[in-house]
Amino acid sequence: MRYGTVIPGRFLARPNRFIAQVETQEGLLTVHVKNTGRCRELLVHGAKVYLAKGENPARKTAWDLIAVEKGPLLINMDAQAPNQVFAEWAEQGGFLPGVSAVRREVRWGDSRLDICLETAAGQHLVEVEGVTLEEGGAARFPDAPTERGVKHLRELQKAVLSGTDASIVFVIQMRPVRSMAPNDETHPAFGAALREAANAGVGVYAYDCCVTPESITIGAPVPVIL
Repeated sequence: MRYGTVIPGRFLARPNRFIAQVETQEGLLTVHVKNTGRCRELLVHGAKVYLAKGENPARKTAWDLIAVEKGPLLINMDAQAPNQVFAEWAEQGGFLPGVSAVRREVRWGDSRLDICLETAAGQHLVEVEGVTLEEGGAARFPDAPTERGVKHLRELQKAVLSGTDASIVFVIQMRPVRSMAPNDETHPAFGAALREAANAGVGVYAYDCCVTPESITIGAPVPVIL
């Protein structure tokens, strides 16, 4: 996945979860934050960030905040990127061999799941979770309680029990990290649901990403610690 025009800047403030104030060579800009999560450990005053030019000229904010430097890490924080990069990778056979179609936003049970892969063996449902939280070299999810995430794990578990293959894939929007684990301190219910789903046969996978200011692509597998 590649962005168009990208410029660097310095993060100053986040008046609300949708916008940020960023100092750039073009002056002080009000930009759209492409992640409504807390991101408190990322968006700190003075952090170097990267902005991508928006494609809608009629929009009030012309730029999107898509990435931030945290020490030696460059972290893509575009919440829309994980589904896109996973879909591109899956189409190329990166996740499963013999994928004939990748369908997105699939209605299943009482939920709309991220992706359904069509293969000769049948359907394979995938819920994709983007990960931007890193602590001491380990990636963790979520960074805030996610009832939606718990609900979708329940749906994946039901799918497996009914005979349909299903997986949850954590797309870690940075590299390197040594491991991936549920953030039980922030949302213990998600960790419990993830372990229950894994025990029921739901696949649990994590991959880091190769990130540049202009691009993000799936990298290598990361061990998941449950």
